[in-house]
Amino acid sequence: MLSLKSNLAYQTTTQVELNQQLNPRAKRIGLYGGTFNPIHTSHLIVADQVYTALGLDEVWFIPDEIPPHVNSKTTIAAHDRVAMIEEAISDNPHFRVELSEIDRGGVSYTYDTIVFLKEKYPEYDFYFIIGADMVVDLPTWHRIDELSKLITFVGVQRPGFIANSSYSVLWVDAPLLAISSTDIRNRVRSGLSIRYLVPDRVEKYIKEHHLYE
Repeated sequence: MLSLKSNLAYQTTTQVELNQQLNPRAKRIGLYGGTFNPIHTSHLIVADQVYTALGLDEVWFIPDEIPPHVNSKTTIAAHDRVAMIEEAISDNPHFRVELSEIDRGGVSYTYDTIVFLKEKYPEYDFYFIIGADMVVDLPTWHRIDELSKLITFVGVQRPGFIANSSYSVLWVDAPLLAISSTDIRNRVRSGLSIRYLVPDRVEKYIKEHHLYE
């Protein structure tokens, strides 16, 4: 189910339709940022559901270099995280990896990334995918007022979670699995199975490169 909420008020025209009317030739790109340490099945489900619900042209996964809100001490090297994303999305032609944050280095602020992408792809409409819990934190984001004018936020609804925001958020319902990268790392460290929690190719990569052990 797809709906647009702005201050909890439903709009009759979705932001996607409005963007199509204003710029019918523009590509519609979903942006999914994160540490992806490692990427797992829930990430892929969210990306696919948003891609389908909004009729996007592509979804770009954007792994960060130094996450501003995550303990970087537990984050493995960027090249391994990128490689696992590439393995995970290899069978989906609508998914790709965007390396702007890795290439730029330093702390990965979303505002800087979006400014770069808008300059590089001025004809594209960008939809930034975030979880319902992150919607609450939007006021704390770096240069959030300017950022909100450059992109459309897409919130992935969590059952029983009601998020209020002063920023316009396009909500998409998607089946969410209780899978976390932290749990996967702990399972690997404890010698437990991660089968089905991550794609087979990602599990193979973790084992071959002795990650998280």
